Amino acid sequence: MLMEHFGRWIPDRTYLKWMYRLRVGQRLDLREPHTFGEKIQWLKLYNRKPEYVQMVDKCAAKDYVAKIIGDEYIIPNLGVWDKLDDIDWEALPDRFVLKTTYGGGNKGVVICKDKTSFDRNKAMAKLKKGLKQDIYLSLREWPYKNVPRRIIAEQYIEPQPNVKDLPDYKWYCFNGEPQYCQVIQDRTTHETIDFFDKEWKHQEFVGLNPAADSAPFPPTKPVHLETQINIARELCKDIPFARIDFYETDSNVYFGEITLYPKSGFGLFRPNHYNDLLGQMIRLPENKR
Repeated sequence: MLMEHFGRWIPDRTYLKWMYRLRVGQRLDLREPHTFGEKIQWLKLYNRKPEYVQMVDKCAAKDYVAKIIGDEYIIPNLGVWDKLDDIDWEALPDRFVLKTTYGGGNKGVVICKDKTSFDRNKAMAKLKKGLKQDIYLSLREWPYKNVPRRIIAEQYIEPQPNVKDLPDYKWYCFNGEPQYCQVIQDRTTHETIDFFDKEWKHQEFVGLNPAADSAPFPPTKPVHLETQINIARELCKDIPFARIDFYETDSNVYFGEITLYPKSGFGLFRPNHYNDLLGQMIRLPENKR
């Protein structure tokens, strides 16, 4: 995109106003933001805490989170490398996950379920592309400006029996309190998204992927629901908005990542009025308003 190419010389505030108009089709109001997306843009610009850099770094975040909730909820690392050529392929087990510490979304993630049929060249190409992402320049997510670009290998987490893909449980936390859980399923086939409240009541809204709808049959209540809520509450303290992600097995809950700007604030909820309702739930700090 031309604007992203030349945007390095444009101030963050101006750049985000232009990008919001292009991607959302609406004017970005930073003086009196009210929608979810507008407030996410505001937080990019004015809520800049040094610890956010560690939170978004997929390697450093594990140390940050372990100090708060303990090692038992952290997916073990199998290796950390500064360059693709340094990856010790022979030392990796039959199943593993590779991630770029810098990547956003699923762009820098490679899952190996069987090393004998694993396409190493394809994996290298995907990781290389993930390392080239510049989330700060293209989306102005400022914490990524100082995240070192590395590759980590993680232990593969087995899905529960009769489940093809490991569901993602993503807690939307407002002003230090988890409120809604976004459940994403079947990423490799036909992605579905469902939202639930803390009592596991299914919600009518969906988002932020416009191509995904609710699953034909709503996901069952997680075994470790209360554990997820309690951990999310610990991790989102003193943050106006954060999304805390988990995976779950029969025996344990595992921390996934902390996301401060889902879809970088350019995604939309359906029905449309939920963009306002969820936006109202974010209480912005008084400074800079």
